[in-house]
Amino acid sequence: MAAQSRKWMILIATIWIQAFTGTNFDFSSYSSELKSVLGISQLQLNYLAVASDLGKAFGWSSGLALMYMPLWVVLILAALLGFVGYGLQWLVIRQIIFLPYFAVFVLCLFAGCSICWFNTVCFVLCIRNFPAHRPLAISLTVAFNGLSAALYNLCANAINPSSDTLYLLLNAVIPFITSFAALPPILLQTSIRPLPSDAVRRDSLIFLLLNFWAVLTGLYLLLFTSSDSRTARFLFSGAVFLLGLPLCIPGVVYAKAWFHRMVNSSFRLHETGFILVGVDDLELHKQLIITQDSSAMGNGDAQTINESLSGCETGGENRGCCGRVMEKDRLAILGEEHKARVLVSRVDFWLYYVAYFCGGTVGLVYSNNIGQIAESLGDGVKTTNLVTLYSSFSFFGRLLSAAPDYVRA
Repeated sequence: MAAQSRKWMILIATIWIQAFTGTNFDFSSYSSELKSVLGISQLQLNYLAVASDLGKAFGWSSGLALMYMPLWVVLILAALLGFVGYGLQWLVIRQIIFLPYFAVFVLCLFAGCSICWFNTVCFVLCIRNFPAHRPLAISLTVAFNGLSAALYNLCANAINPSSDTLYLLLNAVIPFITSFAALPPILLQTSIRPLPSDAVRRDSLIFLLLNFWAVLTGLYLLLFTSSDSRTARFLFSGAVFLLGLPLCIPGVVYAKAWFHRMVNSSFRLHETGFILVGVDDLELHKQLIITQDSSAMGNGDAQTINESLSGCETGGENRGCCGRVMEKDRLAILGEEHKARVLVSRVDFWLYYVAYFCGGTVGLVYSNNIGQIAESLGDGVKTTNLVTLYSSFSFFGRLLSAAPDYVRA
């Protein structure tokens, strides 16, 4: 049961990483100051914004790094990329050092790449620790990436509301500190065994409660904001308290298991909650776990997977389970590794690629130019409020992406 409580600690650590590493959302908060210090045009400023987003195009490097490095090393490297990228930009905007435009462009690339490295670490943690609830774990954690700008606005107002350059310093330091704070549960993680159906239902209920908590956190950051430093300190402390509330989950899970062991309880909950996968799929997942060490899993070869699951095909019901997976020409199971050539040969991969390439860029263009839009309307002082508003609704939109998984249940 220690492993089960520890996985919730990892989920909380992942939420904190995501909540404090969406640093590209607050670009508009300091873009005007950066434009003034560098003496560049609006077009050149747009290129810097594009460079920050273009850094994500090199996000594949994080997956390559994971092939040769432990997960915690990739996390530290992501923190270092962001620390260097944003830290040197802060020195430039404070006019402590001088760098040419091209060097600042490269620093923006580093900063954008660090976000993808953080995302890769979070995705891997969710996939490894929540095999039966991967969609819920990923959608919940990714949603908090959208709250970063709102959190940074509160933090900056709590320290110095009149300093726009402070955002770059916070972008460099806070993810660095958060990464080291998240290391203990990541280093102590153990392999997760397949859960029985009642445990899966219990975890589903916990995820539902976490989504309600996430909505409350988003509403808090949306409704409560202030440019007064004293009030902002109080509000930021409240936000940190809300983010720390789920820390009680591992203790509750462990205490409940201890109580059941002590009193030898025979109570069981039947047909409560919901489950994201069917019983057949759970059996298939268990068989995949059992044969993982003795077969070549994750290469996208249906023949290899069929050979490794030959025992599953002996029974009528299990055979149908395996047959359905193979007949639909799908990847064996969500979260397993597959070769790049297998992925690029899939239609669904290219549908996702085109949808993200054409759809995601619209929001990025808007978010990167919020500061300039506010200035053109004569409301430059309200830029932080617009950034907070955009950040909060980005969070709710990401959180809403989990709805189909609950409906499917």
